[in-house]
Amino acid sequence: MNKTGYVHDNRYLLHDTGPYHPENPDRLMAIFDGIKSGGLLDKLTIIPARPAEMKWISSIHPEHYIHRFEEVCLSGNREFCSADNQMCVSTYETAILAVGGVLEACRMVMAGELDNAFCAVRPPGHHAEESLAMGFCYFNNVAIAARYLQEEWGVERVGIIDFDVHHGNGTQRIFEEDPSVFYYSIHQHPSFAFPGTGREFEAGNASGQGYTKNSPVLPGKGDEEYKRLVENDMIPVFKEFKPDVLIVSTGFDAHEDDDMSDVELTTHGFSWIMRKIMGIGWQYASGRVISVLEGGYCIERLPELARNHMRILMGEETD
Repeated sequence: MNKTGYVHDNRYLLHDTGPYHPENPDRLMAIFDGIKSGGLLDKLTIIPARPAEMKWISSIHPEHYIHRFEEVCLSGNREFCSADNQMCVSTYETAILAVGGVLEACRMVMAGELDNAFCAVRPPGHHAEESLAMGFCYFNNVAIAARYLQEEWGVERVGIIDFDVHHGNGTQRIFEEDPSVFYYSIHQHPSFAFPGTGREFEAGNASGQGYTKNSPVLPGKGDEEYKRLVENDMIPVFKEFKPDVLIVSTGFDAHEDDDMSDVELTTHGFSWIMRKIMGIGWQYASGRVISVLEGGYCIERLPELARNHMRILMGEETD
């Protein structure tokens, strides 16, 4: 049985996006209910949130952007950069807690206190670019974690796998010239025209050329296409890159019952993908896998998806 951590803190519920917004506190409550009802809580190490040190946030986001986010938030404005990014006066502090929870999970994994972790944080992050909030995302949690691992722990090669149904444009752009971070994304394209990036020819720039890999999936293709692309694209690139640590942008929104996508991935398909990711983690990264929540908006399906995800991290078998 793996030593698995679970970032859980009720303060993440304070980020109020208003009525009818898909990225809402109910998501985290559904995830918690799924993990609890599965009898897993006693087997996990609960990781409380703590505010991230600003030096780590500013390793990715410039100070002018951070200050503008804080000022707009505290002014009582209900949106930042676009109407997608609904917020309240607690959003800035909650976003700092989201980064901090992920960094604490990274610390515990690197210190050998945990084998791996699942970070059920919000707001999500993979759409956030250096100076632009997008797609419900303000700070790029995964990108900041990658820099933290490199600068605080001396990690040479960080692998990022993003299986949210929407392409992580922010993460890709931040690392597109960096050969020390390999970004792989499997996602729907086209996907409701958002974010419009993540095509096969996007492979990085300058010294980072060849360190980005995208696997677009057409609507309706489902499990078989995901399995084909994972076997033919994801596994070979990480076999060559050999990451020292693996960060996973975990989005559950590719599910066939999620209104935010059309690819029709099943519950079984999600479990199959995560088992393959764990195989890469054990083969090259000594099992060091940090999973960070991104999307997933079908409240009825989130409990079982999160429960299965956690069981795979723990080393238990799932369907």
